[in-house]
Amino acid sequence: MLYRLFRLAGLIAPAALILAGAPSSAANFVGKVTTPDGKPAYGAMVTVFSADRQVRQTVYTAEDGSYAIRTDMAGALTVRARLSGFDDASLGVTAGADQTQPVSLRLAGFADTESANEALSASAFNARLPWKNLKRDRRAFISQCNYCHQLGNLTTRSARSPHDWMVEINKMEGILALPSAREKRVFADTLSRGFDGVPFAAVQTYGASAQLARAKVREWSVGDDYTFIHDADVAKDGKVYGTDEGHDVLWVLDRQSGHIDRYPLPASTLPRGGKFSGMKLPIGVFTGKHGPHSMAQTSDGRIWITNALSSTLMSFDPRTKAFKTYEVGHDALYPHTIRVDSHDIVWFTIVASNQIGRFDPKTEQMTVIRLPSNGFIRWTSDMLFPTLMRIGSWFPDQAVHLNLSTHRMFGFSILAFPYGIDVNPKDGSIWYAKLYASRIGRIDPKTLNIQEWETPMKGPRRPRFDASGVLWIPAFDDGGLMRFDPATQAFQGFKIPPIGKGEYETPYALNVDRRTGDIWLAANNSDRILRFTPATRTFFSYPSPTRVTVLRDFSFTDDGQVCASSSNLPSYAIEGGRGGIICLEPEGGDKDRRALGGAN
Repeated sequence: MLYRLFRLAGLIAPAALILAGAPSSAANFVGKVTTPDGKPAYGAMVTVFSADRQVRQTVYTAEDGSYAIRTDMAGALTVRARLSGFDDASLGVTAGADQTQPVSLRLAGFADTESANEALSASAFNARLPWKNLKRDRRAFISQCNYCHQLGNLTTRSARSPHDWMVEINKMEGILALPSAREKRVFADTLSRGFDGVPFAAVQTYGASAQLARAKVREWSVGDDYTFIHDADVAKDGKVYGTDEGHDVLWVLDRQSGHIDRYPLPASTLPRGGKFSGMKLPIGVFTGKHGPHSMAQTSDGRIWITNALSSTLMSFDPRTKAFKTYEVGHDALYPHTIRVDSHDIVWFTIVASNQIGRFDPKTEQMTVIRLPSNGFIRWTSDMLFPTLMRIGSWFPDQAVHLNLSTHRMFGFSILAFPYGIDVNPKDGSIWYAKLYASRIGRIDPKTLNIQEWETPMKGPRRPRFDASGVLWIPAFDDGGLMRFDPATQAFQGFKIPPIGKGEYETPYALNVDRRTGDIWLAANNSDRILRFTPATRTFFSYPSPTRVTVLRDFSFTDDGQVCASSSNLPSYAIEGGRGGIICLEPEGGDKDRRALGGAN
């Protein structure tokens, strides 16, 4: 077992290797990747690891198996080839700057079915769960068990009895998962029968194309194995800012130099866990009191942060490195996603108390808007939930709110959960998505009047507008993408294609590149980034070089890269043991090929 764990982490490479030429000092590489029978490996990932393995750069092979990659790394590097269905091949190389070294690698078949299973994404294991009522129970399972982390990866899919699974589910319930009592029993029984540890045959296909061969991925590990960077955002200075919700830290990555700065948030008088101290927060993961979550930037350069655990709004000035804290008040619980409109007004969702926050940085006036409750049960929860959290805080880490909550009887529908939010570029209206109520809503920014629509697909999470004022919405529970035109009030739905038989996808967040019109989505169940082209209504997938890739918000750089945080909870479940920042450049691999004169 230790052998397989080390191999999964990339520390052992059992596959055959071919080095074209003797090793020499080199920071750039060209070559070919082949399958065990010597044929070209199309769409394989070629990753170069830094000496400490905390920086990785990846390109994808062309139809003839060739690749070319430029790096800014030197020293004792590792070159690894990976392709779905085959075992990895890797080689350690000593490399210097401004030299190109030829390295070709041959993939190998897996030694046995168990080894092949360890290379599968979580989606393959979730596909085997034997749901008695697939539509009803699996949808609830996705909603309540697939959002903060993958369930089905190597860390989470170990065989357990129904009793042991119930212990794990109760832990998740202690940190605000909301399954009913019946759903908990169904989950425990199904997971026990499905995650049985018995090897099985499965085929996953990410797809290969000339488009994939043009791409390049860069990854930077950040923090430690408990760091939980919920969101990443590219600021006007070109740096990537990351909110560490678990440790109360703002991380800042300079993509050019690779330097990472760490800025701890100001101290708080609240206990660990902030206003959620009564919950059973994961020890080691959540050590902070603020819980910085989402970010947006105003025209004066300030970064605005929602602090989910302390129910505060915070600003950070990149020039002075100074933070400033603003209380949200109004019994607000869990400020979440944040956006800034064209007048520099800051808008944010408040998920656990069914509210929207509005803050004017010029006047420092905070306004909290109560949203429609969508039914008597949800109205009761909206009124009582803040009180339950206050009572729970009297008993730290005991989760006594569970004994006072009605969710065990009614399920997760007791909360509406306004989650994502965005600004319509056409009229400045504010739009939000209610995750559990499966609704989207519009707020008139002047009158604050509200209008809502029920979504045809369940689990709308973090929507975004395109340049023409059309709203694009990830449907987390139903594994789809929705399009909503405010002018016609018409929905369209698109099912995300899986990579294997019986699999499903969990699209957490998306963003629209307004320069191209493409929609970029997080495909968190299958370790990939998706791109959807509206003109052709087609999905295209970029397999992630790192297994257990759970992505949140996407943000774009001026030079055409799309960046996000890699933030499975906990981070030690991620391949290599740490999360961080990931940026994909659609034409980056093509640039490397041209610069290096192709591959041999």
